[in-house]
Amino acid sequence: MSSKLRKRGEARTLLSVTAALLATVVAHAVLLHGAGEEATRLVIRQTARISLLLFAASFSASSLLLLRPAPITRWMMRNRRYLGLGFALSHFVHLAAILTLARLDSSFEVDTVTKIFGGGAYVIIAAMAATSFDGAVRLLGTRNWQRLHRFGSYYLLVLFANSYLPRAAESPTYLPAAVIIVGVVALRAIAARRPKVRTALA
Repeated sequence: MSSKLRKRGEARTLLSVTAALLATVVAHAVLLHGAGEEATRLVIRQTARISLLLFAASFSASSLLLLRPAPITRWMMRNRRYLGLGFALSHFVHLAAILTLARLDSSFEVDTVTKIFGGGAYVIIAAMAATSFDGAVRLLGTRNWQRLHRFGSYYLLVLFANSYLPRAAESPTYLPAAVIIVGVVALRAIAARRPKVRTALA
């Protein structure tokens, strides 16, 4: 099997598994609580966690490959764009659940700062997802494409950190998410200090 065909097959599998996982999360919530507020809150929590895991995998793929070349890190690097697309899919399901909760719970409110920066995040996610293809790289130019995805990645990282780190200081429930966020930052920092060497991705 050629490298290109293998990559396409891996991408389809990754996105299919992500979509199936998200559908299972929604179905499980509805089976537990019915199609109402409690189910919607559960979907919000679960999709937030799935989104964080997919984002962290995409964000740290190049650093992990540099620090620990192995079949799994090569797979992550080959599929980094599709991990990012899986993240986008998960986070738009997360948004749909938030909008549903706003309709179901009249007391649910989002402050102005969250609307601005959270809304900006979804614009960035949509832009990154729409440009996660080779044609977009040619259209934008490599430098502009890199600027968009680098800015978007760090913008989203800051939002995740702002969401989870303060909560982790108050509740151990959020500690795993905080550890993931601190971990990917540490990986990037350590990798940045390593000499840049060319590593095969396949």
